[in-house]
Amino acid sequence: MRTMELKQLEYFLAVAQELHFTKASEKVGISQPSLSQQIRALEAEIGVPLFDRIGKKTALTEAGRILRGHAQRVFHELSQARAAISELRGLQRGKLTIGALLTVVNYLLPPAILAFHRQYPHIELSVLGLRTGDIRSALLDNQLDMGIVFLPVEDEEFETLPLVQEELCLVVPSGHALAEKRSAPLEVLKETPSVLLPQNYYLRQLIDQHCETAGFSVKPSFEMTTMESIVNMVASGIGVTVLPKPYVDFIQNGKIAAVPFASPITRQIGIIYRADKYMCAATRVFLENLIGTAKRME
Repeated sequence: MRTMELKQLEYFLAVAQELHFTKASEKVGISQPSLSQQIRALEAEIGVPLFDRIGKKTALTEAGRILRGHAQRVFHELSQARAAISELRGLQRGKLTIGALLTVVNYLLPPAILAFHRQYPHIELSVLGLRTGDIRSALLDNQLDMGIVFLPVEDEEFETLPLVQEELCLVVPSGHALAEKRSAPLEVLKETPSVLLPQNYYLRQLIDQHCETAGFSVKPSFEMTTMESIVNMVASGIGVTVLPKPYVDFIQNGKIAAVPFASPITRQIGIIYRADKYMCAATRVFLENLIGTAKRME
């Protein structure tokens, strides 16, 4: 393909994603009339309309949906070629982007990141704290090289690798009656005010499942979207919560205490990456560092 033809596909994908010519033109950095002209030229070359334009609404035609899938694969293959060529150049420059659970970003990733930086000081490493569902979506959109998520993930498009098993614990204010106990029953969440993540977070869903199995529904007094805010609320005596014990151990907050559950609750953390994505040397090295960090935590 000539450069202009690749540009036409890039413009087409922008419109297919936004379904709005003005927004798509802003995204790709050209004027709206120029974008419309390029799409018309592409439609003329293919011989069929790619978009239905009904009033102010834009929708993909069946031909547009077919082209979108093939165009996405074209750009995916180009990114794989660039990755392979970058490796041949000795990985002097490049970028590695990782999506990870918020708790993992705090306690599991730092040692692996430091070891990786010593080996590849010129590779730009980006770590994004995301939810499992967002990580899966970003991997499919080719925005991430790998992710660290809750397992299992049952999807043929992904390869997974178990990393570490976390135990969840009850977290209470340091002066709470349960703070010095060896264990606590799950029913504490039924009887005590709690501060939990919203229900669209996997950790909250896991808590809800265990509570339902125990015969009750948990009704938190507050829902917060960050671990830091939850910890601060508990430390202030607002209520109790449930967090991964490795995370609580890592933050070393003297105003809270971690109490194991009488019936342990665990979750599996693992690595996820696209099965069809070329794994460059930098990604492989980072995986090795991460696996080594996880083994040392056992």
